[in-house]
Amino acid sequence: MSTALVTGPTAGIGKSFAHQLAAQGHDLVLVARDRARLEEEAAELRASYDVAVEVLPADLVDREELATVEARLADADRPVDLLVNNAGFGLKKRFLDNSADAEEAMLDVLVTSVLRLSHAALGPMAERGHGGIINVSSVASFLPRGTYGAAKAWVNSFSEWAHYEYADRGVVVTCLCPGFTKTEFHERMDVQRGSAPDFMWLDADKLVETALKDHAKGRAWSIPSAQYKTIATAARYVPTSLLQRFQSLGRR
Repeated sequence: MSTALVTGPTAGIGKSFAHQLAAQGHDLVLVARDRARLEEEAAELRASYDVAVEVLPADLVDREELATVEARLADADRPVDLLVNNAGFGLKKRFLDNSADAEEAMLDVLVTSVLRLSHAALGPMAERGHGGIINVSSVASFLPRGTYGAAKAWVNSFSEWAHYEYADRGVVVTCLCPGFTKTEFHERMDVQRGSAPDFMWLDADKLVETALKDHAKGRAWSIPSAQYKTIATAARYVPTSLLQRFQSLGRR
């Protein structure tokens, strides 16, 4: 029996990860800010899949609370075999319309927590000679999309490096890059379904299923659906100035 730790497991992609991993027989550690929602999710998972579910409330912006999650990952007596860095954070406004504190809080969740939790998990995994990390990034990371895209670009670079750095020590690191997905995340960002064609919206369960298969195959990248693979590939060759021009037209 293996154990997976999932951040942001009470909705959307994180919830799908929790359910699909439990269905595969993994015990779970669930990390999010809202204890009540965590307890509700844990009860559902225990009843549905007969697995052990540990609840670990923590606000990843708070360095002390983040440290409790790091300590859980580093606990050699209760090994975590898979870390899913899924917790999300997005800002509706443009950079100068947000406070620097809000921008920093987003970086704390999208970058600092991924760095610190990965650091805490990689040590024991490399020592044991097996383990895995799935970092949830975004197709926005391939585009000039402000500080959110920049943060996710860091996740891409870090994940790809870690994948090759620790592969020979038995650790698989996979970077998942979804696009528009039917979850609470886009609803909280006030992103309406009409902002993108229907065929661009992904199903969370299907993309998680793909990500878990890609991770099991030892792949560094998981980009669900042909349309987003095309975007990710094209973005590497189209000049940034041209990409920025198209996005500016779309905002007018």
